Amino acid sequence: MTKVTETPTTESRKVDHIRINLDENVQFPRLTTGLENFRFIHDAVPELNLNDIDTTVQLFGKTLASPILISSMTGGTEMAQNINRNLAEAAQHHNIAMGLGSQRAAIEDEELANTYTIRQVAPDIMLFANIGAVQFNYGYGVEQCQKAVDMVEANALILHFNVLQEAVQPEGDIDFSGLLKKTEAVCKQLEVPVIAKEVGWGFSKQNVRDLANAGISAIDVAGSGGTSWSEVEYHRAPTSFHARVARSFADWGIPTADAIQYAVSGAPNSPIFASGGLRDGIDIAKSVALGATLAGLAGPFLRVATESVESVDQFIRELTAQLRIAMLCTSSTVIDDLRQNKLHSIN
Repeated sequence: MTKVTETPTTESRKVDHIRINLDENVQFPRLTTGLENFRFIHDAVPELNLNDIDTTVQLFGKTLASPILISSMTGGTEMAQNINRNLAEAAQHHNIAMGLGSQRAAIEDEELANTYTIRQVAPDIMLFANIGAVQFNYGYGVEQCQKAVDMVEANALILHFNVLQEAVQPEGDIDFSGLLKKTEAVCKQLEVPVIAKEVGWGFSKQNVRDLANAGISAIDVAGSGGTSWSEVEYHRAPTSFHARVARSFADWGIPTADAIQYAVSGAPNSPIFASGGLRDGIDIAKSVALGATLAGLAGPFLRVATESVESVDQFIRELTAQLRIAMLCTSSTVIDDLRQNKLHSIN
């Protein structure tokens, strides 16, 4: 197990989380995303030129070059500052969306705000601020949400719902009662769109319906099959008791493929973001085919972002090439074409 910081401050947790994700195996032991259960119908005669394929998507009135999303990861530490800058600079170059990690650390300590601020290197990207929804029961409200948005000049705000992660943390915030009404109040008063995001265990159809009814503008399903945050917390656990409790949930959650379909059914008029265990452009294409507007990756981006901007740029180019070739081999000229009955279940 990774040695974790002794004092469990918000900032120290950020450091622990980065190191554990980089150094330990924190994938779901058995549970998968479910995307492997779907196959595209290969089109050997697509009657298309690869150069003519258009991957652009529309979100919140802005045109993005592709549905690739750099999912929310980190912030609040010096280590995170370079990671976010590398991600943002590459996102600017490719005109793709990016989410920031929870900004609670910077709201508690304004000196940490510069670990999140990336507009100087990415003035034009679609950028998502980020606050934990559970904080509404611990003194947060519209004021803190607006502060998070203003801090980074964000286009939208993510409210992340991480009930299991908080529950297995010895220092976790565990009062998740009454959050729908408080979320609704924020959605009504905040001037930017609000996105509800899980962190790796997925939303049910009823969850999505309730969140949409509360005024949420988009859903990031963040299903199971990628990073298991209960496994991350297992590696942070200060005692064997906490370690055993956390590890028992290693395979908990709703697989990403199921979560996407639940979200599409529960909020048919809302943009859906697919995330949770996606690894390449084919997973992105499958997610879009299932109904997602954007498809996000976190772990793979974290690893390349610790290296350089060039490594992030190379990875985005790989994802884009894979997506475009998947579109060619399914005779999909534009992103919407992927949704036209070209994906079938192999179960």
